[in-house]
Amino acid sequence: MQASLEEAINEWHTSVNAGDVERSARSVGDPVVVLGPKGAGPITPGQFAEWVERSGIRMIPRSWHPVSDRLMVVEQDATWPQTPQPTRVATVFRVRDGLVTAALRLPDLRSALDLAYIYREMAATE
Repeated sequence: MQASLEEAINEWHTSVNAGDVERSARSVGDPVVVLGPKGAGPITPGQFAEWVERSGIRMIPRSWHPVSDRLMVVEQDATWPQTPQPTRVATVFRVRDGLVTAALRLPDLRSALDLAYIYREMAATE
């Protein structure tokens, strides 16, 4: 695992958990691909920052699962202002040039790992 992979994901968590919209926008690529309960697709760093502010989400990393030099699955405890009881989720992170270029949130670790391994194998055959 490259240090920049872990550093980029740590910066993403730090900025999101602080609710820092400017820092959050700087932690992601343009575009950043997202996946969550409300859909999937590429968004701009500004749109990502708006989501950070609007959602009020906090995501505490609980376990780290390296998949490749650019992919990591992180299991997290997520909370929202309206739901302070933690919900366990897992996010597939893709990093390029020190920025998170994909944050794909799934409901559990197994689903996230499955998606990450499929992505890794697809990328290896391009």
